[in-house]
Amino acid sequence: MGVVAKRVLIVEDEAAIREMLRFTLARAGFEVDETADAAEAQRHVFERPPDLLLLDWMLPDTSGIDLARRFKREPDTAGLPIIMLTACSGENEKIRGLEVGADDYITKPFSPRELVARIRAVMRRVSPAGDDVLEIDGLLLDQASHRITSLGQAVELGPTEFRLLQFFMTHPERVYSRSQLIDQVWGKTVYIGERTVDVHVRRLRKALEPRHDRFIQTVRGAGYRFSPHI
Repeated sequence: MGVVAKRVLIVEDEAAIREMLRFTLARAGFEVDETADAAEAQRHVFERPPDLLLLDWMLPDTSGIDLARRFKREPDTAGLPIIMLTACSGENEKIRGLEVGADDYITKPFSPRELVARIRAVMRRVSPAGDDVLEIDGLLLDQASHRITSLGQAVELGPTEFRLLQFFMTHPERVYSRSQLIDQVWGKTVYIGERTVDVHVRRLRKALEPRHDRFIQTVRGAGYRFSPHI
């Protein structure tokens, strides 16, 4: 049996943007439904449930924030992953989106590759058992067997470096501080210095040479980002 394509529902009132999103997601292997307003989106969600909702912040009949809040309050749709699309880049707007239960946000304009990466990352977080193999541009991590390959060549990692790479690959295109990485990879009850993170990042980069070490990018004054884009 073949792999069943994940379905994404696009809720966007601008036809040109909606067409671009549909083309991008279809090319990436997703099944795509689309609508231009909140009322139609609600009908779609209940009649043909998507695996993820790509929701514009501004809609003609209600705000995307209100619609996201409505879905998250309903037991039947509380687990529906939602990514907000917004032209607002301010911190307060982003916080509002996350506070109503959105799983991620992406600010317009954005690159198609970043959008696809964000969608796949959210889907992995909400249903990790259904996607044991992570793959980004020739770097494969098998979560079930704990095997890693880079362009077909086996990569040997210690347990900490494995967890670090696993976190990076399931959270691409976002900057994480050293303290955030400690909480996510080592755990909130573990007390280690932030420089320990640098040591393990160096080890991970060394193991991923010569091709994939560049994916782990240092963001001066902020932390680290995992991205195939330089």
